[in-house]
Amino acid sequence: MDAKFKTADWAMGASIYEVNIRQYTIEGTFKAFESHIPRLKDMGVDILWLMPITPISQVGMKGSLGSYYACSSYTKINPAFGKEADLISLIQKAHSLDMKVIIDWVANHTGRHHEWMEHHPDWFSQDAEGNFTERNGWEDVVDLNFQNTAMRAALQQAMHYWVNQFDIDGFRCDMAHLVPLDFWKAVRTSFQDAKPLFWLAECEVKEYHEVFDATYAWHWMHVSEKLARGEAGVHDIYNVLHDYAQYPAGAIKLLYTSNHDENSWNGTEYEKYGPAAKPWAVFANTWKGMPLMYSGQELPNTKRLQFFDKDPIHWNSTPALHDFYKTLFQLRKDYSSIVYGDTFILPSSDHNVMAYIRHHQDQVVLVVLNVSKEHVTIQCNHDLLKGHFKQVFSGMQYPFDGYVSFELMPGDYFVYIKS
Repeated sequence: MDAKFKTADWAMGASIYEVNIRQYTIEGTFKAFESHIPRLKDMGVDILWLMPITPISQVGMKGSLGSYYACSSYTKINPAFGKEADLISLIQKAHSLDMKVIIDWVANHTGRHHEWMEHHPDWFSQDAEGNFTERNGWEDVVDLNFQNTAMRAALQQAMHYWVNQFDIDGFRCDMAHLVPLDFWKAVRTSFQDAKPLFWLAECEVKEYHEVFDATYAWHWMHVSEKLARGEAGVHDIYNVLHDYAQYPAGAIKLLYTSNHDENSWNGTEYEKYGPAAKPWAVFANTWKGMPLMYSGQELPNTKRLQFFDKDPIHWNSTPALHDFYKTLFQLRKDYSSIVYGDTFILPSSDHNVMAYIRHHQDQVVLVVLNVSKEHVTIQCNHDLLKGHFKQVFSGMQYPFDGYVSFELMPGDYFVYIKS
């Protein structure tokens, strides 16, 4: 981590909740979502990440509503979501509950029509004939030209606009690795005198931690999916996690079982993981890193949400997994060992079980997860497993003498804290 960039204190140990405004309610507006914020606060959410809130290009638009990620302006609001006052109200509501709000920032490309194009065509990538182009096979977007210094300055100015006018608390930067690292360095440097912001990159390039506080754990997610298909074992998971441990000091990995891309294109966490969906959610909240939760996971949502068309989440009065996630989020707040502690992996003869200890000062947290579709029995032995422990989901107390044995059904997850 570059010494001059410091992660905001409020982001350490925080949880993130990704908000799909379009699908969150039948209305699909800022105002309609705002009524859910107190519930999310009660659940323990710290940071709200709003998917792109800018207007969508009508040219090249996919489906009936288009992609959030094909904007036609960097400084206007998608009228389908409401007005500026509605967004300000949403942010003020979150701030009043001591929550933060970050917005999705798409710096690599715009939609096929953008307000810059008429007067600044050289701000975009063009082929030899002068046609706007892009390099990733996305039909509804055009790449920006980062060799153009005026474009860079305008894009940076647009980011300041959202902080200055709406008091947002940071950015989730879409496909950040497709944008030159020196641009991100310049942008973050330009915010040095602003309030502390949180910077999340959708990428898994270690060098980007020179700027960003957190990056995606794509590699872990792909291996966890292989494990669910019987193509990998827990040792493969631990190999990835070992690689993450070699990241620069202070680098945070974003851990998740779903997000907007995964849900719409690769399936819900239940399609991907089957009975292991909840154990992997426990992992994301108890391993060193930052947990991400996607809109509706607390229901739980078992359908793929349409990406380019209206497909609202159907809420009920009491989401079934509200208390499940509340317990996990509160655990992170109460036990610094999960955020800052050392990790001790407990050897297991079964390649489908994860067992590990998070330890810091006098805190001991034991996590045992059956990430398979099989019934398993394991034994754990460690000097830290001595004393009285409480199972956080049941509240039951158990005496441990350094050796413990567990029988786990598919989908079982146990978290014990030393009391």
